[in-house]
Order: sequence, then structure tokens, then C-alpha cells
Amino acid sequence: MDQTIDFDLDLIRRYDQSGPRYTSYPTALEFHDGFGEPEYRRACARSNESGRPLSLYFHIPFCDTVCFYCACNKVATKDRGRAQPYLERVYLELEMQSALFGADRRVEQIHWGGGTPTFISRDQMCELMDNTRRRFRLADDEIGEYSIEIDPREADAQSVALLRSLGFNRMSLGVQDFDPAVQKAVNRIQTEQETLAVLEAARRSGFRSISIDLIYGLPFQTVDGFVRTLDRIVELAPDRVSVFNYAHLPQRFMPQRRIDQETLPPPQTKLDILKTTGDLLADAGYVYIGMDHFARPDDELALAQRTRSLYRNFQGYSTHSDCDLVGIGVTSIGKVGNCYSQNRRSLDEYYDNIDAGRLAIFRGIELTRDDEIRRDVISSLICNFELDFSAVNRSWRIEFLDYFDDALAKLRPMQDDGLIELDEQRIAVLPKGRLLIRNICMVFDAYRATKDEPVGFSKVI
Repeated sequence: MDQTIDFDLDLIRRYDQSGPRYTSYPTALEFHDGFGEPEYRRACARSNESGRPLSLYFHIPFCDTVCFYCACNKVATKDRGRAQPYLERVYLELEMQSALFGADRRVEQIHWGGGTPTFISRDQMCELMDNTRRRFRLADDEIGEYSIEIDPREADAQSVALLRSLGFNRMSLGVQDFDPAVQKAVNRIQTEQETLAVLEAARRSGFRSISIDLIYGLPFQTVDGFVRTLDRIVELAPDRVSVFNYAHLPQRFMPQRRIDQETLPPPQTKLDILKTTGDLLADAGYVYIGMDHFARPDDELALAQRTRSLYRNFQGYSTHSDCDLVGIGVTSIGKVGNCYSQNRRSLDEYYDNIDAGRLAIFRGIELTRDDEIRRDVISSLICNFELDFSAVNRSWRIEFLDYFDDALAKLRPMQDDGLIELDEQRIAVLPKGRLLIRNICMVFDAYRATKDEPVGFSKVI
């Protein structure tokens, strides 16, 4: 499978609109409060008939300091004592959630996200994993995909070794940029030595996959400055590199109001950084997985893409496509069967629900058959860069060309522009179209089709 990209500046300028990242379809904007705990319990009961494995996501919302660019749900605090009351509610939620799933259903994925998961102490890490093992049956290390997000400023060799002993075998390291001026502007001072120490500790401890996260579009970034960071990352040789576009939305995310908009790089500089990044990582041997993600050709994500078994969910790309996802903690999102659900967004509301013996779900959505068909189509395109119409016809007993007649008409200009190959059997996304995969997927999004310009989303580039 060809896993290259072709940076066509003219096409990117013409297609650079706002659009979803499709970590779910329908997107979270379509979640509603008509879906709550009763609907979720029924979805879990139905899913037990499938026997599918499970994936657990834990949200640890606390951060010692706030990074000004951050759009995540977090609680910035120096008070480490706030973690234990939160974890006590997480344990109660674990107990309630585990009662909904059959004991035979094995957990094959765990992800701790944040916030900063390593904000909690080492004893609390052990306690959280012990509680998880008591409530759920976890797959062994050979099968389990257990990952954690790491802020290198909040970890050392001892904590990394402990996390490996607890079962974690994958990690992502937040770096963003090594340039001191950029770090100061976004309130994230982090030395190369801190990052290198954690990465080397992870390798010594036997972590099987290490990813480094970067962001382009931050204050004071230049092409030359970002290349210096990229050169250093290539020297470190992580298994994966994620390069995210910074979306400046201060009206939605309060910490971003502390960023001086005048210091942000202009659009052309952002495009130059993106092109240079793609070229440099390709020269270093990385392949483009999609949606900001690059990986070594022998990485499990790259292999899964070549075998058409790659999957995408709220934690990004995965090799476990058949798991039901159980969200644990404040603001967590789950996917069970044909339903999505989300927990309360504030600590007080989350605590109130859990203390009352109720799950903290406050909204979600049960997918219609049309939603499921479109989710299948979008997932195939965003993960595999191709879509076989006959496979969709067999799975859903439809005639693709008739069912998606309107969408196919919208794809023809993209075919003329060289983004895709389109015939009566398939769609193949070409190297020029891979950076614009969100645009291609939006053609099949029934919710976006009713809007002139998608709102509430970042620019695709």
C-alpha cells in the first residue's frame, strides 16, 4: 500500500475549511440529553450478547500548570490532594460500570489521558490499576494495548518503570516544540534532557511503542525553528510522531486568551511548516498514517493500515477495531454497540452523580442504521484511504451507487482535482488527497450536509 503524501499548496488553500476530525460519527456535536443512564444500560445489555472485547479510557483531569494552547478538559492546580477524592469516585464508577458487562468480556485496551495522568502519585497509580484489575478481566501483555499520555516534566525513570510493571506498554510524550521562545509563550518550559530521559527510560523498561506529539502554529514558530525540533525528534527515533495543527479559538478556550495573536505564525508559514514536516519525516523513513500521524513502516499502526485493520476512536488510531469503549471519569466519552455516551464535564457534577450511586452520563446518541452505514464508510476512508463499494453492499445490503448518489456527485470535483480515484467499484484516496481526508469524509456526513460551513470545528489544515 502506498503511504505517501503529496503536498499541493493550491489544493490545500482551496480546500482548507473547517471540519470534524471524525473520532466519532456522528460527532459529539450531535450528542443530546435525551440519551442518559437508562439508554446506556440498555446498550450495555445488548452489547453483552456480542461478546466483544472491551477498551477502558480513564480521564485524569489534573495539571500542575496550564499550557496556554490547551483545549482539553483539565483542572490546573498545585494541590495534589485533589487527586484522591477524584480517584475514589473513579473506583465507584468502575464498580458500577463493571456490573454492566459480562465477566467473560476481556479488556484489550486501556488508555490513561488527561490532563496529566502522571499528576497522581505512584501509590495512586498502583491503586487505580489494582481497582481496574479487580473489576475487569485484563488481557495479558502480548495482546493488551495499554497506553498512557506522559508529560516528561511529570515523570522520571522510576515512574516509567512502575508504569511498565503495571502493564502499560505504549506511551505518548508531549513535546510540542523544543524552541525556548515558543515554550515560554505557551507556558510549557520543557528541556530536551527531560524528554530524552523519559524516552530512554521507556525503552529500558520495555515499552513497545513510543510516540512524540508536536504542534505547529504556536507563537513565534518559524520553519527553521520547527526544523530544529524535527531534526532532534528524528535523532530520538520514536516509533510514531503526531504533528497537530494549533487551532486558536480563545472565545471557546480560556487559556488561549493568554496567547498574543500577533505572535502566531501567518497561514503561509504554517503551510510551509507542514510541508517541511512531511518531507523531513518521509526522508527519515516515516509513513503517513493520516490525520496528523506518522509512523515507522514496521510500527503496528502502519502494518494495520496496510492490512486494512486500522481503527480510529477518541484516543486516535488503534489496531483493536472490535472493542466496546467504556469511558471512566469526568467528561469521558464511551462507545458501546451503536451508542455514544459522555460523562459530566465538571468535577462537582461528576461527584454528585457518582455519590448518588448513578452513572455520570449526561448525553449521548443512539445511531440510526443510516448513521452506522455512514460511520462505516467514513472509518474506512479515514483509516485505509480507500473504500470498496461491494464490501459496504455486503455488510449493509444496500446498493452503494444508489444510496450515495448525492455524495458521489460531490466527489467528482475532487476526482478532477486529483484528490481521489473514483469509479463504479471503489474510492481510492491519492497522495494529494490524504492531507485533505477530512474534506473527503465530509461528503458522506449527513449532519454537515445541512450546513453551509461546518461550525465548532478546527480548520482541516
